[in-house]
Amino acid sequence: MTPLHPIEIQSYRILRDRVPLEHLPPVERAVVERIIHASADIEYARTVVIQDGAAEAAVVALRRGGAVIADVEMVRVGITGVSARCYLADAHADEALTRSATAMRLAAERHPDGAVVVVGCAPTALVQAVELAQIGTFRPAAIIGLPVGFVGASESKELARSGPIPSITNVGEKGGSSVAAAAVNALVRFLQLSKGGDDHG
Repeated sequence: MTPLHPIEIQSYRILRDRVPLEHLPPVERAVVERIIHASADIEYARTVVIQDGAAEAAVVALRRGGAVIADVEMVRVGITGVSARCYLADAHADEALTRSATAMRLAAERHPDGAVVVVGCAPTALVQAVELAQIGTFRPAAIIGLPVGFVGASESKELARSGPIPSITNVGEKGGSSVAAAAVNALVRFLQLSKGGDDHG
């Protein structure tokens, strides 16, 4: 496990001075802190919604080697410490689905059980993941839904929170690839630390 750079350690110390998160369970605290660290936006301290068991389910899936599915390449390349997949290059839009939604459908066909779904850009990909889960053809372990945008982003996250799969989302239009990747990276590091290691910051 790569040790944290001194600047990153200092950043976490500043973050904790400004935004006390000791009330959160350790794994949830790790996720929220990493999101704030990646965005320098302390508003996430009150807008991130981690449903009961969502972070734990994602960690278990990662421990078991479950697929990590990203909606776009920017999310995929931002994820470190674990291999992630993105099927956008294999997908084509049609009259019914955007390219991102089609890519999520491909991902569901190839990894129907136990994946960690990570959406940071495309609300339609998040909607597709939830809808496939609702009909039972896609059974991911957890959904990390943090897309950004004025069109559909907030609504897609509301849908995820009402869906059958435990989710990590935020309320509102903010989000993005770096934020979504940060959430995964927090979970990966938490898993690494649980196996023995230094403090995450």
